[in-house]
Amino acid sequence: MNSLLFIYNPTSGTGQAKNALAPVLDVFTKAGWITTSYPTQCKGDAARTARDLGEKFDRVICAGGDGTLSEVVSGLLEAETPPPPLGYIPFGSTNDCATTLRLPRKPREAALVAAGTGVAVPIDVGRLNGRPFIYVAAFGAFTKVAYDTPQELKNTFGHLAYIFAGIASLPTIAPYHMRVEFDGQSLEDDFFFGMVSNSQSIGGLKPPKAERVVLDDGLFEVTLVKKPLKLADLTDGLQALVSLSPAERSGALVQLQARQLTFICEQPVPWTVDGEFGGSQTVNRVENCQKALNIIRGA
Repeated sequence: MNSLLFIYNPTSGTGQAKNALAPVLDVFTKAGWITTSYPTQCKGDAARTARDLGEKFDRVICAGGDGTLSEVVSGLLEAETPPPPLGYIPFGSTNDCATTLRLPRKPREAALVAAGTGVAVPIDVGRLNGRPFIYVAAFGAFTKVAYDTPQELKNTFGHLAYIFAGIASLPTIAPYHMRVEFDGQSLEDDFFFGMVSNSQSIGGLKPPKAERVVLDDGLFEVTLVKKPLKLADLTDGLQALVSLSPAERSGALVQLQARQLTFICEQPVPWTVDGEFGGSQTVNRVENCQKALNIIRGA
């Protein structure tokens, strides 16, 4: 029988992981896995456990929100040997990665995919200044909302919590004058928002051209929202910011694909990495690590 490391966050979402634990473990056993379970104890614990123990198992499965998944991916990539396939059971409030990976929201059904019926596929992993991220790194408007929104509000309203909190922050938003270098090209402008992603869902919403996202092509989807040039463009700029839909009249939205990017600004720019604070620097480098990990995807 093969061995499985099950890392779960008992506080994700509404704490449903604890209630679903017995049926999930039963699925693992019936699928032929000898399972070692580990409930995370604090922030960073999932990454540490995946790094220290993951390589000793034939498969790793994590349960929690996108933050838990991001931690486990980060830990697996720090190990000295190639990581085992990774399965995911979503328990968070938004679960963007579950949408991209076509995973069921019911724990037992997701466990069936993670333990056997799913398919292991390669996936690109990003790095922001060396720090891994599984689906998105972003700066500017609304990004601070992701790690400032109270967990209780996330549990109750899901991705709407981010939108509510984001709208409340609009009066404080100021653009960054920034030079963006990417794959031998560059552009310079004032940007309210920037996002480097490899996902078909961001904050519970579909990003522009989500249907074209390929998870293992070595390319990021990049979205930049420029400062509106005149008052008449403001509505279109905010529409692009909130809904991530094209604002054709204002040209507020810049979209491109790239393997590597460098964001240069005179002032430190705070970033989020998979919804968590990712640091604040004047020069921020993003690189795509193509097919860095095999992850279990639903049909």
